[in-house]
Amino acid sequence: MSEADPQSVRIGHGYDLHRLEPIAPMGQGRPFILAGIVFDHPVGPVGHSDGDAVYHALTDALLGAIGHPDIGQLFPDDDPRHEAADSSGFLIEAYRRVEEAGYRVGNADITVICERPKIGLRKSEMIANIARLLQCAPDQINVKGKTHEKMDSIGAGRAIEVHVVVLLRRMSS
Repeated sequence: MSEADPQSVRIGHGYDLHRLEPIAPMGQGRPFILAGIVFDHPVGPVGHSDGDAVYHALTDALLGAIGHPDIGQLFPDDDPRHEAADSSGFLIEAYRRVEEAGYRVGNADITVICERPKIGLRKSEMIANIARLLQCAPDQINVKGKTHEKMDSIGAGRAIEVHVVVLLRRMSS
């Protein structure tokens, strides 16, 4: 396919938001995991699976780019099979579908929005995990950390938000 073909590239956007609470048994929070990396933090996401907001948003971006059902449709939060599930499994399935549709990752741009924990020192680990799961080079993945400047529930440390944009390229025949 030529670059002029509108199907030679596909773009997807993913989004996830999780309420943060003290880690169980003090609250309903799960351990704080982003892109498969466990952060030492007193609060964690409330969710049915492990609550990895990066993998959730990235999964939705990949699925959206190829026009497939979203993460909630494929892995519903009322299905006991997904209780405390490792979210890398969701991402692996989404990438399997991307490949099956004839695409590969061009790049992924990920924005993590939370006051704490600061992700700067762990970004390279997060990128390495994502690149491994998406079978691409680390320089095709970007992770940024932002805050809400102490405003709203994110700024107060009661939530985390993640936005992802992915570009997929048609695989050569």
